[in-house]
Amino acid sequence: MATGALVVAALHSGPALCAWSPALRRALAVRDRAMDPGTVALTFDDGPHPRGTPATLAALERHGVRATFFLVGEQVERDRALAAEIVAAGHEVGVHCDRHRNLLRLSPAQVSEDLARAEAAIADATGRTARLYRPPYGVLTTAALAHARRRRWQPLLWTRWGHDWRASATPASIAAEATARLSGGEVVLLHDADHYSAPGSWERTAASLSRVFEEIERAGLTVGSP
Repeated sequence: MATGALVVAALHSGPALCAWSPALRRALAVRDRAMDPGTVALTFDDGPHPRGTPATLAALERHGVRATFFLVGEQVERDRALAAEIVAAGHEVGVHCDRHRNLLRLSPAQVSEDLARAEAAIADATGRTARLYRPPYGVLTTAALAHARRRRWQPLLWTRWGHDWRASATPASIAAEATARLSGGEVVLLHDADHYSAPGSWERTAASLSRVFEEIERAGLTVGSP
């Protein structure tokens, strides 16, 4: 009995190791790289946010940059117009979740329900069908991967982040971590919201973007799609 429960738990949680194992990511077709090796893909999680998303969109517009926003269904429902604004500005949207929870704490049925709700909210608000999927904390489960396959979503993690959700982060530290020794094809994770992180963290992220763009350009790269 106990052995059977352990097997079920291992099957459920096995893909979570993708967050640490490049080999497992390859085996399960979970991408962490941009398709064009001459570009860097800039991605933002956890929005939309009533202040953070407009600040991020403004910074992107000033530099003529397009990014990908992984949206949270419950936040889309709070501000459908802002979700639509992301798409209207020329950016891509992907599915993050409906409620921001570690999927290992959910049953397979709860995972599927969460993703279905998120997809419906995003599509209804933006008129777009998502092609990309990123789970909260980068933690995948077998149920999440199966749902993504059924919906033909490409799971996308990242190669680097700015740790911008921390209270101790500064615009300088975010830019430095996000761009140090940057190479082509990388996927950078940032956040345009503080719903699930340190209060006001979006302000430091938005303030870091000019420096992030400068370092991307210094590396001889451009910002492109994942």
